[in-house]
Amino acid sequence: MATIVPSVSWPGACWTLLVCCLLTPGAQGQEFLLRVEPQNPVFPAGGSLLVNCSTDCPSSKKIILETSLSKELVGNGTGWAAFQLSNVTGNSRILCSGYCNGSQITGFSDITVYSLPERVELAPLPLWQPVGQNLTLRCQVEGGSPRTSLMVVLLRREEELSRQPAVGEPAEVNTTVLTSREDHGAHFSCRTELDMKPQGLELFWNTSAPRQLRTFALPVTPPRLVAPRFLEVEKSWPVTCTLDGLFPASEAQVYLALGDQMLNATVMNHGDMLTATATATARANQEGFLGPILNLSEPSAPEGSTVTVSCMAGARVQVTLDGVPAAAPGQPAQLQLNATESDDGRNFFCSATLEVDGEFLCRNSSVQLRVLYGPKIDRATCPQHLKWKDKTRHILQCQARGNPYPQLRCLKEGSNREVPVGIPFFVSVTHNGTYQCQASSSRGKYTLVVVMDIEAPKSHFVPVFLAVLVTLGVVTVVVALMYVFREHKRSGRYRIRQESTSLPLTSMQPTEAMGEEPSRAE
Repeated sequence: MATIVPSVSWPGACWTLLVCCLLTPGAQGQEFLLRVEPQNPVFPAGGSLLVNCSTDCPSSKKIILETSLSKELVGNGTGWAAFQLSNVTGNSRILCSGYCNGSQITGFSDITVYSLPERVELAPLPLWQPVGQNLTLRCQVEGGSPRTSLMVVLLRREEELSRQPAVGEPAEVNTTVLTSREDHGAHFSCRTELDMKPQGLELFWNTSAPRQLRTFALPVTPPRLVAPRFLEVEKSWPVTCTLDGLFPASEAQVYLALGDQMLNATVMNHGDMLTATATATARANQEGFLGPILNLSEPSAPEGSTVTVSCMAGARVQVTLDGVPAAAPGQPAQLQLNATESDDGRNFFCSATLEVDGEFLCRNSSVQLRVLYGPKIDRATCPQHLKWKDKTRHILQCQARGNPYPQLRCLKEGSNREVPVGIPFFVSVTHNGTYQCQASSSRGKYTLVVVMDIEAPKSHFVPVFLAVLVTLGVVTVVVALMYVFREHKRSGRYRIRQESTSLPLTSMQPTEAMGEEPSRAE
């Protein structure tokens, strides 16, 4: 700081006073720094860190650590204080502050944490990959920080095929390779590399479980079969089948048959050429061919897996798999599908046709696929709200499906009271409530909420009671009136009214006394 001094000569004491007045309050405390140790540390996520805040100021006070992390004071003294930070999971800045000679002093440090990915996985590869076709490799990475230092590398054996940064959560990295015969049996994997060397650490890496690839190439020409056109009964003849350009020939299987008789073949391969030899012995009344042979790569396949269906029937036989013929007679037919719930119980059909001396011999074969999938409850057949009347009989129509077939139970919330499913039961008001209908099997669980609203019957007791009271009242009044009327009638029949106890005496004529009228003269 520069100070402009006037030309007038001031006494030394006044000059010193002027300089002191120009300094801001507590400026002497700014000569001391507040150190934060360690400075800008880097360590694994979830760990703990001891932070020391210190200064050389002899009159320092109130040294504290300001941070959003969990902290604990573990010690302090003149010019220092130590704090323990725990469970540090993310990057953060910490600030130490205190007072020196009445002025605040501060210091800070940036914390950087790193973590390795929690999951590094290469997506499954096809069971068999045709030679000369593109193969897409997919790697998924979950977790890992800092992402700016995280790379994903796709490998074929130790050969690096692709290197890309991890973007998104989870991060997915794809690359495409053109497969060749050299890729048969090769292991593919993906690796993550967390480069912390700029922070003074090392290069950390995780590698996924390797997946092995199998490639194949089919012969350009159909198999060549050398066999007699006609065989004499009970005579034996050698039979030879040759395939050229088959890869890998060492893993190929060859079937030789005479009619429905499987021949014991000896198979030898020289490079891409495969030769199978056998001895055929004709039997009486033998005609036709064996097959077709229909196979599933997985008879019971989990949902989402790839299933290969193949059909073969021997030389010169034309096979047709689910309506799609093979490329040429003698060649197998094959199809692949991604197994879904709708494929459970699906039947595949293969027909084989052989022409012999102008006649066509036909045979058919079928195989059924079972798909394993988790339980489900059909909402269309399981109403979620039921309104029933009390003291009636009903059936809870809920159906579950799945393979293996799931167990279905409906339990009332709160009491775990179970109601039968699919069979009649007597409904009462105690069944009123919400039920958890759960279908469970070895492949998982599926829950559907069903509400039962049981309507209680209307009470007829009060109207009946009033009707009975009215009836009793009417009967009582009628009986009382009849009783009064009877008593009144009885008293009118026997009661004599007397006005006087004496009778007057009057004179009466004889005729009057006899009650006769006087006679008249004729």
